[in-house]
Amino acid sequence: MRNGKLKGIAIRKESRAPMELLNAADVSIDLGIDGDFRGKHVTRQVTLLAEEDWGDACSDLGADLPWTTRRANLLTDGISFENTIGSHLQIGEIVLQVTGETQPCSRMDEAYSGLQDALTPAWRGGVLCLVVTGGRIQMGDSIRFK
Repeated sequence: MRNGKLKGIAIRKESRAPMELLNAADVSIDLGIDGDFRGKHVTRQVTLLAEEDWGDACSDLGADLPWTTRRANLLTDGISFENTIGSHLQIGEIVLQVTGETQPCSRMDEAYSGLQDALTPAWRGGVLCLVVTGGRIQMGDSIRFK
């Protein structure tokens, strides 16, 4: 697996709230991404989505949707997440542990008809992660599996 880059950072302050794009964010073991409501969750403090997988899903739908439609926290480029449970990712100065595949839910079809099915193959919906080492991330940070 090659190195990638952090292409997007987004949070939401509560369930069903709109996603807010950020250029940089603080990430901690206790709170996940500062300001994101899911940061205290036991298995999904941070969600990651691969830009390539998002592009494939949108291509299948014939739609050009913003990546935040997926409601993930981080958009990556150049990293594949399929079958990576237990792996550790370094993004800038933080380290995340992959705890599972993000299962696309019916909210995706609320956003765009057929999106749930388009995100289902090959882990296109991304991954769930826990914070192992906190710090600051910013757009353009390098990403690599440790």
